[in-house]
Amino acid sequence: RRRIVHVQHRERKKMEDESSESRNKARLAIMELANMISVPMALNAAVRLGIADAIWNAGANSPLSAAEILPRLLLPSHTTTGDAENLQRILRMLTSYGVFSEHIAGSIERKYSLTEVGKTLVTDSSGLSYAAYVLQHHQEALMRAWPLVHTAVVEPETEPYVKANGEAAYAQYGKSEEMNALMQKAMSGVSVPFMKAILDGYDGFKSVEHLVDVGGSAGDCLRMILQQFPNVREGINFDLPEVVAKAPKIPGVTHMGGDMFQSVPSGDAIFMKWVLTTWTDEECKQIMKNCYNALPVGGKLIACEPVLPKETDDSHRTRALLEGDIFVMTIYRTKGKHRTEQEFKELGLSAGFPTFRPFYIDYFYTILEFQK
Repeated sequence: RRRIVHVQHRERKKMEDESSESRNKARLAIMELANMISVPMALNAAVRLGIADAIWNAGANSPLSAAEILPRLLLPSHTTTGDAENLQRILRMLTSYGVFSEHIAGSIERKYSLTEVGKTLVTDSSGLSYAAYVLQHHQEALMRAWPLVHTAVVEPETEPYVKANGEAAYAQYGKSEEMNALMQKAMSGVSVPFMKAILDGYDGFKSVEHLVDVGGSAGDCLRMILQQFPNVREGINFDLPEVVAKAPKIPGVTHMGGDMFQSVPSGDAIFMKWVLTTWTDEECKQIMKNCYNALPVGGKLIACEPVLPKETDDSHRTRALLEGDIFVMTIYRTKGKHRTEQEFKELGLSAGFPTFRPFYIDYFYTILEFQK
C-alpha cells in the first residue's frame, strides 16, 4: 500500500511540473485535437472554392500565390475581389496536412502547388475527383449529427443522424435529388481510382460470365469490370429502385431495383463495394446469405470493404479506417462498423461460405473473396 501511495504521489508531481517536455507535448497534442475541426472545414472550403483545379490548370501545377489563385476561383457572382490573405491562411493550414506544397520565394511571398494528395481533388476528364466525397461528408444534415456522437454510447438504439434529422440518412437520400446526386458523384469519384487499382492487381473476374454488383449505384464499377474483362458478358447493377432510376445506360449492364435484404439476382459471381460496412452483424449475415443463395456451387462473393488492422497505431491507414468507423456509427448505423479480417471471415462462415481469402491491394479497401 505504501508503494501505491508513493507511485500516486510521483505521478501527481509529474502532472504539477507543467514545464516538462512531456507535459508541453501533451498540452500541444490536446490543443491540436481540440482544433481539429479546422482541417475538414478548411478542406471543404478548398473544394467549394475550386482551389485544386485553379492551381492544376490543365496539368501545369505551377506554384501560385494566394493573390494569383484568387481570380481563378469559383467565387459567387456578387463577389468582386475576394480576400487573398484569408485564402492564404487556408492554403497554409492545409499545407501542414500535405494537401499543398509551399514555396517561399525570397522569404517574402508564399506560393502553392498541389501534392499527390491535392491532385485527388482535381477534376478528371470524366468530371470526377474526390472533391464530391469531401462535400458529401460535410452536408448540413450530416454536420448536425456530429455534436451527438456521444449518444451512440448512451442510446445506441438510434443513430446520431436520426436524432439530429428525424429520419435515417438513406431515407433522406431517397427523397432529396440533390443529396442523392451528390452521393452518386461522391461514390463514383472514389470508386474509379480504386477500381483501376484492383483491376490491375486482382484477377478474380477472369472466369466470370454473369456478374451482379450489389449496391452498384450508378454502375461505374461494372462498366470498368466489363471493359477490362470481356469474358463478363452480362452485368446486373442491383440497387434501390430510386438509385438505379438515375443510373446512366451502360452497354452490357442491366440496372435492376430491389432490396438486398429480400433477395439478390443470380450470377456466377456477386460483387459489392462498401456495402457490409454500414450494416449490423445480423444484417450482414442476411445480405451474405442472400448472396450465397443466389450463387451456384463454386460461385463467389467478392466484397470490397475497409478492414481494420488487428492492432491500433498512428499510421495514416489506421487513422483513416478508424475515422471511417466513427463516421458509420454516427451517420448510418450505430452498430454498423468497420471490421477486422477475422470478423469478416466469421460472417462468411455464418452465411454458409466455406472458403475465405483476403487480398490487400488498396490501402483503404480490402478484397474479401468468399467462395461457395
